[in-house]
Amino acid sequence: MKKIITLALTLSLSQIAMAAECPDLLKYAKRKLNSQEVVNMCEEYKGKTILFVNTASKCGFTPQFEGLEKLYGEYKEQGLVVLGFPSNDFNQEFGDEGKTAELCELTYGVKFPMFETISVKGEDADPLYAKLAKAAGAEPKWNFYKYLVDKNGDVVDSYNSFTKPNDEDLVSDIKAALAL
Repeated sequence: MKKIITLALTLSLSQIAMAAECPDLLKYAKRKLNSQEVVNMCEEYKGKTILFVNTASKCGFTPQFEGLEKLYGEYKEQGLVVLGFPSNDFNQEFGDEGKTAELCELTYGVKFPMFETISVKGEDADPLYAKLAKAAGAEPKWNFYKYLVDKNGDVVDSYNSFTKPNDEDLVSDIKAALAL
């Protein structure tokens, strides 16, 4: 019995220590798009450079999926991860996550992680996006708004929807964040 209590206490203390080491922006669990699988953001992405992007399937910026996938493919071995979060805040996302997943995978060949549809602005903003907006000093103005977060969990900068994934400044900032 004493061993069980000691083991339970040790596990609890290690979980507390891990939570304390996790950057605030990653202290969330998010469900993968069109799936029941839930990802512990800290366990999966701690120590990575992250580009958060709110996406939409029926938007003029939707072709950016191709560039985001190319960016992810080019820099993932160096520690970059692109995380897509569909949002219907601007009334341009399917109500069916299956259709969203199909568009991402079949039309644009998206392999970077895509998550459940969330709200990204205003009072209804998902807590993750509320923290991103607060840290960057700006909430998404439209679909395909981007936040770059360094390996320490600090927001480097935010980029408007017109900033394409191959934009010189964005790529330069990604390279600098990867070099930390």
